[in-house]
Amino acid sequence: MTTAAADLSAGEPRRFEVWGSPIGHSLSPALHAAAYDRLGLPWRYGRRRVDETSFARELASLGPEFRGLSLTMPLKTLAHDAGRTRDAAATATGAANTLVRSGDGWAAFNTDVGGLAAALTETGSAAAPRARIVGAGATATSALLALERIGVGRIEIAARRPAAADPLLALAASRGIPATVSPLDAPAGEVELTVSTLPGDAPVSDADAERLAATGGTLYDVVYGTWPTALGHAWLAAGQPAYPGATMLLHQAVLQIRIFASGSPDEPLPGEEDVVAVMRRALVGG
Repeated sequence: MTTAAADLSAGEPRRFEVWGSPIGHSLSPALHAAAYDRLGLPWRYGRRRVDETSFARELASLGPEFRGLSLTMPLKTLAHDAGRTRDAAATATGAANTLVRSGDGWAAFNTDVGGLAAALTETGSAAAPRARIVGAGATATSALLALERIGVGRIEIAARRPAAADPLLALAASRGIPATVSPLDAPAGEVELTVSTLPGDAPVSDADAERLAATGGTLYDVVYGTWPTALGHAWLAAGQPAYPGATMLLHQAVLQIRIFASGSPDEPLPGEEDVVAVMRRALVGG
């Protein structure tokens, strides 16, 4: 594995893209462009609308100049399956948001876990005794591992269909994390942190949102494009701290660029503090 500094010194042109459907709202191109410019790299990063039916065809059509991809919904499970190798987070969650060339195949990574853990730490929520995850989809799995990473002691899951949370409960049990599940409209116990993994347009009744806000502590909502969400409105109305998912996007992108540069999410970028600063400014401007 080359170091980031050595790998970047070559400075050869490379192409990267973010794929998903919809994709027009994505701020990833602005984040990556800011980072590449700060690093002095002649890399190009675009976007492409790709759904489940076109993913395999589009992936097979890429030329060698395409060195990596960012994947958003609904492609994270397919990206995981496309990886010839997978990092620990992708393996545990069954989802990947990053593909990078590896020989004649692809290596799959999940930087959502690390990105969310860093974002939650920024809110001062590390080591909260209790947390609630709202939702039970693929992003909820990454949220569970992020909460484990920051030292949360006990996790509650609020799901519209509690049976959908069975894989989450199984994952929690396999890692020794105390976890329970309840219907979204059930009475909610007191927690210090709530992580919402619901899509921005998910229907949540005012009564459910207000009840969750009353006992939910700090809200971190992974949505950033349609803020405030129904839950965000309820938290703000209750005077509770509430954060959109923009910082998760930022931190997962930093890890992603590390992977694009060196093949490892653990290898810092040259001058990374400055890189993160320009990315943060691009996020606000975007």
